[in-house]
Amino acid sequence: MQPAIGAAGRTGSRPDSFLTAPWSPAGSPGRRPCWSRVVPMVNEYAEGFPALIAFDLDDTLAPSKSPLPAAMGATMRDLLAVRPVCIISGGQFGQFKTQVLDRLPADTDLSGLHLMPTCGTRYMRFVDGAWRELYAHDLEPAQRRAAIESIERRAAELGLWEPDEAVAGDRIEDRGSQITYSALGQEAAVDDKKAWDPDGAKREALREAIAADLPTLEVRAGGSTSIDITRHGIDKAYGIEQLAGQTGIALGDMLFVGDRLAPGGNDYPVRTLDVPCHQVADHDETLAYLNRLIPVLAAGDTPGAELLDLLEPLA
Repeated sequence: MQPAIGAAGRTGSRPDSFLTAPWSPAGSPGRRPCWSRVVPMVNEYAEGFPALIAFDLDDTLAPSKSPLPAAMGATMRDLLAVRPVCIISGGQFGQFKTQVLDRLPADTDLSGLHLMPTCGTRYMRFVDGAWRELYAHDLEPAQRRAAIESIERRAAELGLWEPDEAVAGDRIEDRGSQITYSALGQEAAVDDKKAWDPDGAKREALREAIAADLPTLEVRAGGSTSIDITRHGIDKAYGIEQLAGQTGIALGDMLFVGDRLAPGGNDYPVRTLDVPCHQVADHDETLAYLNRLIPVLAAGDTPGAELLDLLEPLA
């Protein structure tokens, strides 16, 4: 049974509302304190911080499009025993299942796990023994058709529609709220993906061409070979703000861990919020970080600034 965080940051029995609206340690849903107040708060070892830990998925918890390593699965189980956890990614729920859920130990308490596929345009919780979709914010059918047509045409024009023999898995995915083009397919080898566009020039050229066709939609370079198309304003910041509203946990009381928090990275939008962020290089670094953090949380202590190792706030 996962303990809930009490008003003074201590552990206690879980409130009845935990499944739908976990306790907020600092005010109303979506509260956005000034970031300049967050850093001193952490440096002073505020009790109960973090109230929730959110993660990117690919290259933060696991290699890109790959299952969680066994050690990470066990570590996530241990983390869920002491804090609510959110995983947010551009992938659809099927990827969350194969990459994460199928790799968690059988004794994992899933009631504190928040899943946000397609950058939070979908929100999933484990309720009454099953995963439930609590909301979905989808594109209109005409928007999805226009996006797919543009991808096919522009990729061919730019010579970025790879031959079938070079593609593994789906090249275009209609995720309802997001259309994703993966130049080498969703199941391409990680090394092949990294080698395809190391400087990002191919993705940027394709992104610009597609964006010209779809002025009412947002077109972004996603992973190492992919382009994501969504409504305007749909990114991980959108998802994390939705999470704050759903849980009642203030942005400044969350901790976000990601591998692409630098400007231009798909985790960077979270830094524009009031969410304290920790940068990792890869899933191995995340594992080492959690193995230092979890014992402190399990002991009922609050981690200090040195352990949290937060990025500097944006100016």
